[in-house]
Amino acid sequence: MERLGLVGLANAGKSTLYNALTGSNTLVATHPFATTESVVGEAIVPDERLDQLAELHESKKLVYAHIQVADIAGLVSGSSTGAGLGNRFLGQIREVDGIVYVLRAFADEQIVGDSDPLSNLETLELELTLADLGSIEGTLDRRRRAARADKSLTAEIEALELARDVLAEGTPIYRSHLGADVLAVLHNSFLLTNKRVLAVINTDEVNPHGDPGLEAKVASYLGADSVVLSASLKLESELARLNPDERGEMLEALDIERPALDRIAEAAYRALDRRTFFTTGDKESHAWTFRAGSNAVVCAGVIHSDLARGFIRAEVIFWKDLLEVGSWSKAKAAGKLRLEGKDYLVADGDVLEIRFNV
Repeated sequence: MERLGLVGLANAGKSTLYNALTGSNTLVATHPFATTESVVGEAIVPDERLDQLAELHESKKLVYAHIQVADIAGLVSGSSTGAGLGNRFLGQIREVDGIVYVLRAFADEQIVGDSDPLSNLETLELELTLADLGSIEGTLDRRRRAARADKSLTAEIEALELARDVLAEGTPIYRSHLGADVLAVLHNSFLLTNKRVLAVINTDEVNPHGDPGLEAKVASYLGADSVVLSASLKLESELARLNPDERGEMLEALDIERPALDRIAEAAYRALDRRTFFTTGDKESHAWTFRAGSNAVVCAGVIHSDLARGFIRAEVIFWKDLLEVGSWSKAKAAGKLRLEGKDYLVADGDVLEIRFNV
């Protein structure tokens, strides 16, 4: 399971978001460094498709997809040079696969610092970029010495030099125009800014919908294809503790169509390049996680290694088509099920039944 890191300045709302997503009870305080170690939990990824499939088959059990979430202690300006235990916190970011920037947009006299999310983002990016620059300069020196005896390191050195030039300009790797081939070579360097990112703007409870103009500014700064969401994380945390009926009433009263937590979990899941296929029946409807671009054998192995080892074929139907037909047996009778082989690239939303023999 891949891991998502919640990254922000001190008291931006990271622990509040972590608790709401994972159902945990991590300390939330208004003073910096209330926590000095990252904590890791699992967050459910809500999926209306699974809910509908389970309702269709009257499934006794539902299993949603999950992602790992790490609450990383707050950074401060100067973290890249060790300020505020920065070296330790930056090391914790190296261990995650994607980053959620938690950006403060609420005023609180008890909290020191700027409540401008764009300013927060600039500070965070600068610290991660400077840390990467220092890391690459050290790596380059070692690789150049090693390359005197090993010419196979030439491609890595060239990629590192390109990355160094980008970082020296103050640009993180994820906002650079480096090609996919260069990024692939850089993968093993574990750079902080060579990760998928999205941003959550933490608003006050008076304005839980956020400011679309502010979202647009942050999105423009992060670059093309960026995902930026606004939420009052304090309010979302309170909603998460309510039972479904009470939550529905509160959402209606606040004119909120859908909890922001659901949207954040889904956006984070996709930022990690995760996709979902389903198995469904009266006993269980299950959302299975796979990496985008995986074939049928790989997805069979997600369920159980025996299914991959003895794979014969997959019976496949898209979830909407299954709902329209009304049941698996009706879909088979109507010729709606496709028979796919090992090389079939599974699509997000496919419902599978694996035929195998071990």
